[in-house]
Amino acid sequence: MSSSDSSKSRLLELIKTFSDCPVAVYGDLVADEFVFGEISRVSREAPVLILKHRESHLVPGGAGNAVNNLHALGAAPIPVGILGLDPAGEELCRQLQDKDIPLSLVHRIESYHTPTKTRFLAGSVHSSRQQVLRLDKESRFQHTTESEAKLWQEVEPLFKKCRGVIISDYGFGFVNQELTGRMAEKRNSLPITLDSRHGLLCYSGLTASTPNEPEVEEALGITIGSDQAKLEAAGKRLLKKQKLEAVLITRGRHGMALFVPGRRPVHIPIYGTDEIADVTGAGDTVIAVFTLALAVGASFMEAARLSNYAGGIVVMKRGTAVVTAAELQEAVLSDEFEIT
Repeated sequence: MSSSDSSKSRLLELIKTFSDCPVAVYGDLVADEFVFGEISRVSREAPVLILKHRESHLVPGGAGNAVNNLHALGAAPIPVGILGLDPAGEELCRQLQDKDIPLSLVHRIESYHTPTKTRFLAGSVHSSRQQVLRLDKESRFQHTTESEAKLWQEVEPLFKKCRGVIISDYGFGFVNQELTGRMAEKRNSLPITLDSRHGLLCYSGLTASTPNEPEVEEALGITIGSDQAKLEAAGKRLLKKQKLEAVLITRGRHGMALFVPGRRPVHIPIYGTDEIADVTGAGDTVIAVFTLALAVGASFMEAARLSNYAGGIVVMKRGTAVVTAAELQEAVLSDEFEIT
């Protein structure tokens, strides 16, 4: 057996052990709404297109998308979050309950509105649908001393029950720095990973983070572009600033870059084609696979490789999508992997 075959066998074995692995997802539950229509004409009222509505649907986004991906991979996700007492919150609850995902740690709050991202897509039966507008309905949760204490009482037992924890911070206030600081003290017992849209440097002492390149640029106030030296310097800075064991930077069509203290950076080329269909929710898929792989005993390199396959698969799907264990296995078997 060649080293390549041996490596593939190892990845396939890891995927098999995903089944029923308990992973907690603490973060912002978001509703991703998609409204589809055909272009009818240009409005007489303003220079805008009129869409003739055809269909619409709503799916879990944000932390909810990470939960959905874990479920599709055969794991046992445990979401920790809040939803409003609004139709979007009701629909997200219904969809998660239909999959037998436990919602005992998802609380409905009357004064909170479920964050909703509505994407309008135009097209016809003979053409692909293109996003023409996104409308965000945002809400922010403000923790109190009492809510922080109650949340920690609910979360602390998960460190004995689960084998991994994902922190999914979309900036809506539910992810609390005080709480994540307490979580960091538990990282020797299980992997705790971070996906933060705009607060990357607010967190430290966790196991790993999986930012995309624009998030890294925003956090460090730099522009990376195609400069590999700047990318590698940025990865090392994040490791040091955040006191992490690993940083996995996703780079779209340029693949991924893995940083581990004391080792050379590893550049992983994109899996599949670089003609990407839709990047919506790809970061949620990446952190779900990365964390799940670590939870079942993968090395950072093995977890990064599996995440890279998952990212390459999901960006070829339209809308907020998931990757299944079968799709991941097929990708491993079909790929000739190379690193730099």
